[in-house]
Amino acid sequence: MPYKKPVSVLVVIHTPALDVLLLERAKHPGFWQSVTGSQEDDEALIDTARREVAEETGIVASRDELTDWRLSNRYEIFPEWRHRYEPGVTHNTEHVFSLCVSQAGPVMLAPGEHLAYRWLSWREAAAACFSWSNHDAILMLSSRMRPVRSSP
Repeated sequence: MPYKKPVSVLVVIHTPALDVLLLERAKHPGFWQSVTGSQEDDEALIDTARREVAEETGIVASRDELTDWRLSNRYEIFPEWRHRYEPGVTHNTEHVFSLCVSQAGPVMLAPGEHLAYRWLSWREAAAACFSWSNHDAILMLSSRMRPVRSSP
């Protein structure tokens, strides 16, 4: 099995009202996150984001529907996952994207990767994330996108 590249994407999927989709990791029940995944070969980061969204949720998004935040985070790879990378690789660079969907709805989870999903308000979603970079991105969402509430 080839080594993973230490380059990944984080895609915050949300509604206009800023309800955020979180996925529960299969190998770590209780760990909730947005869509994440590693870049493959020489694919463009936006294509990595599109592929991971489709693989993990079944949502097919065009390049135009994704927003590249032009923000990256560098973090230490958990020791338990370092075997996936070339020997000596200890850090990953994560690039942040978002995807606004019209409404919260059902998604198709990737078998073996996620156990469950839930839609939460952006504040609740940020609090539920185990990853600091995911937490921070969701908090930034409220300043990047103005919540739109439906009319009574």
